[in-house]
Amino acid sequence: MKIALFLIMCSGVAGECMPPHHFNTYTNFYDCFENGYKESLIKTQEVGKEQVNEHQIYIKFNCAEQPLEQKEKGSKINV
Repeated sequence: MKIALFLIMCSGVAGECMPPHHFNTYTNFYDCFENGYKESLIKTQEVGKEQVNEHQIYIKFNCAEQPLEQKEKGSKINV
């Protein structure tokens, strides 16, 4: 199972969010959630206090299971 981390940057002033950005892939939800919090903090610090305060910027994230990919074109996946 692969779990994808998506970061989403939003502005409280504009009342909208940018499209989700696929950040990384993990093998379990715990690692994904833990890194979601860490990467959100890093991104907030990169944006900086002035921009965060002016635009009320916040980061949210989601961890989503990725569907199984077909290994060969046209092959069937039995579930």
